[in-house]
Amino acid sequence: MAKALFGHVGGSDPRMVQEMRRLQNRVRDLEAEVSRLQARNDQLSMAVTEVSGSSDREPALA
Repeated sequence: MAKALFGHVGGSDPRMVQEMRRLQNRVRDLEAEVSRLQARNDQLSMAVTEVSGSSDREPALA
């Protein structure tokens, strides 16, 4: 895999290494954002389930 990214002849280009690190950091940040959004979505889904499950609402509106 590394050969495909850096080429099989010659050493690593410092600019390529820097770009790879930048992209790895970006992927890590995006994965953390996805986890945060999934957790928030779960919270909101539970809140909606609790509200729609209450018996004091009109059946047509439930």
